[in-house]
Amino acid sequence: VSARDLYLQACQLVGVVPVSYFLRNLGCNSNLNLNHHGLGPRGAKALAIALVSDVTITTLELEDNGLQAEGVKYLVEMLKANCTIQNLNLSNNHLQSAGADYISRMLLDNISLRSLKLSGNEFREEDAKSLSDAFSSNYRVRELDLSHNEFMEKGGEHLGQMLANNEGLEALNLSWNRLRMKGAVALCAGLKVNITLKVLDLSWNGFGNEGALALGEALKFNNTLLHLDLSSNRITNEGAGMLCKGLEANDTLKVLRLAYNSLTVEGALALLTVVKNTARSALEEINISNVLVNETFLQLLEVTCQQHQGLEVLYGGVGGFIAKKPPQRPDPMKVIQDYLDERKLRLWDFFRKIDKDGSMRVPVSEFRKAVQQSSIPLDRFQIEELVQRLDKDRTGKVDYR
Repeated sequence: VSARDLYLQACQLVGVVPVSYFLRNLGCNSNLNLNHHGLGPRGAKALAIALVSDVTITTLELEDNGLQAEGVKYLVEMLKANCTIQNLNLSNNHLQSAGADYISRMLLDNISLRSLKLSGNEFREEDAKSLSDAFSSNYRVRELDLSHNEFMEKGGEHLGQMLANNEGLEALNLSWNRLRMKGAVALCAGLKVNITLKVLDLSWNGFGNEGALALGEALKFNNTLLHLDLSSNRITNEGAGMLCKGLEANDTLKVLRLAYNSLTVEGALALLTVVKNTARSALEEINISNVLVNETFLQLLEVTCQQHQGLEVLYGGVGGFIAKKPPQRPDPMKVIQDYLDERKLRLWDFFRKIDKDGSMRVPVSEFRKAVQQSSIPLDRFQIEELVQRLDKDRTGKVDYR
C-alpha cells in the first residue's frame, strides 16, 4: 500500500478530511510544513499512521494544530518506528503536562531527533522536571525551544540540572518564561559547568540583577557559549557591572544582547570598558539598541574598535550629556567615489576582491574589515553609516548591485 493510500484509509478510519497539501507534497520534499492546518488529535492520528514507514521526510512542522496531548501520543508512537524525522515542531499545540510526559518518555529512547520546538505549550514547573530528566540522558537533540511556557523558580532548578548533565544541546531557547530569583540562579549554576551549549536565549524572563550576578559568575567558567540574549530582563547598570565581572574572564562569547533593559550610558560605558581592557575578549556584537549614548561613549567606542576591529555595538543613538556638537563628517559614499575616481577604479573592482561567490552580496563583517584595511579615508562612524545604508533591512549582507 502506498503512503498516499495509507493516509486516505487512515483519514477514513478516524473520520477526518484528508489534508490536500499533504497529499500534494507527499514524497516530493524532505520538509513537510503543516503549520496552522487545524489537524486536531484525530488528524494527527491519521498523519502518524501514514508516516510510520516514511523515509523521505526529515523535517515535520506541526505548529498551531490543536494537537493536545492525545495527538502527541499518536506522533510519539509513530516516532518509535520512524527514524528519518530529525526536526520536529510541536509549538503552540496546548500539550500541557500530559503532552510533556509523552514527549519526555519518547526522548529516553529516540535517537533520530536533532531539533525539537515546544514553544507555547502551557508547560508548568513539574513538566520541567520530566523534560530535564529526559535531556539528562538524551544527547542527540542539538536544538531545543521551550520558550513561551510557564517555568519559574522550580523550573529553573530542573533546567539548570539539565544543563549540568546534558552533553548534546547546542542551542536552547527559554525566552518568555518566568525564570527569575532562585530559578535564574539555579539555571546559571548549570550553565557554569555546561560544555556544549553555544546559543542561549533568556530574553523576557525578568532575570534582574540577581540573575545577572549569577550569569557573570557562570561566564567566568563557561568556555563554549557564543551567543547570549538577555533582552528585556530588568537588568540595571548595577547588573551590567556584575556581568562585566564574567566578561573579564571570558574569551569565547561573541554576541551579547542586552536591549530593553534598564541600562543608561553608565552601563553602556562599563560594558565597552571591559571589552577595551580585555585583550582576549571574543565579543563581536553588543546590542544595547535602546540606550542613548554620549560623546564620551563614542570616543571610547572609537578607541575600543581600534583594538577589537570586529566589534559592532548597536546603540539607540546619541542624546543628552553632549558637551559639544559632534563634528560634521563627509558623506561616506562620496568619499568612496572620490577615492575610486582618483585611482580610475570602479566600485565593482573594490567589491570583486571580497565577493568570493560573485553573488554581488557581501557579508557585513567582510565588508567592514575590507574597508578598514584599505586606504579609504573613512573613520568608524562613517563605515557604520555606510553599512546601515547598504544593509537597510539588517540582513547581514551588503548588496552592491
